[in-house]
Amino acid sequence: MTTTNDIKTVLVTGNLGYIGTVLTPILSDLGYTVHGLDTEFYDETCQLYPFASGVDKQVRKDVRDVEPADFEGVDAVIHLASLSNDPLGEFDPSITEAINYTATMRVADCARTAGASRFVYASSQSMYGVSDTSVELDEDDSEKNPVTAYAKTKWRAECELRDMVDDRFLTTFFRPSTVFGASPRLRCDIVFNNLVACAHTTNRVEIMSDGTPWRPVIHIRDVCSAFISGLTAPRETVAGRAFNVGIENGNFTVRDLAEAAQRAVPGSDLVFTGEHVDSRTYRVGFNRILTELKGHFMPEWGLDRGGQELVELFKRVSLTEEDFRGEKCIRLMRLKNLISQGQLDSNLRWKE
Repeated sequence: MTTTNDIKTVLVTGNLGYIGTVLTPILSDLGYTVHGLDTEFYDETCQLYPFASGVDKQVRKDVRDVEPADFEGVDAVIHLASLSNDPLGEFDPSITEAINYTATMRVADCARTAGASRFVYASSQSMYGVSDTSVELDEDDSEKNPVTAYAKTKWRAECELRDMVDDRFLTTFFRPSTVFGASPRLRCDIVFNNLVACAHTTNRVEIMSDGTPWRPVIHIRDVCSAFISGLTAPRETVAGRAFNVGIENGNFTVRDLAEAAQRAVPGSDLVFTGEHVDSRTYRVGFNRILTELKGHFMPEWGLDRGGQELVELFKRVSLTEEDFRGEKCIRLMRLKNLISQGQLDSNLRWKE
């Protein structure tokens, strides 16, 4: 990977979450000076093992409250912070709007005012909604049909961030497939992590649907590679453009994922509970990122390697069923517990 610009200092919002705790050490190892900004909803309670953050400066702050001073000396921003999936987004759609859309625009505006030159946005494939699975969705021409509050805010933010591009400031958008893989602050409210954790702790791979919906998936380290490509790729390649993040042949049915989880935990049983019909099904095309960002985005992980990595982690930390089904690994449960304990108010703000 070669850097084609003068970016030296990168601020990562949401750096203490699932992806951020993997991304920031990688950035540090690449020689970047890294700043972190995080409200710290997911602290040691959600931590499986100690980790070196790789962060040179850490700010504890809600993204709804950022100011230009928070971005002084920063060349680029990777904006991860958000209410991170559909169930969390539906917890209170007005808060999702405030954090995922309004605060995103505030972060971008403050970064631009402070002199940052690049804004790399962690967007989402959920904006495609329910789609025709006979074709793979592309970034520009495929219809956007966001159904949930989470998806709507991601798409709205993308549209307005695109309008901010000028000679001094560029925005670029990465729409990851569903992420999987080991992290110090693991999430098990995402499909493959959940399936492998269930297999490891109960010896059952439990599928709530009939297994037919399609899901593109991507390893967490490959997602980090994508975000970093937004820093290193030529301006004309990324400015104002969106990239679906995935690997070649990276679309799988839920049954495919369940069978991969079963391979990761030999002897586990495949169980279709049939609790609900999952209408979310989509297949995504990754030609743009695999061709136009070749040499910058370099994915290395597949399902089986990632499944083995997860099992090794679970053994090392002695993961229990209570861990993977509880607030340690389920974000919505963590926030609800913080509210019930009186630490957060109903707007997800810390109480002093």
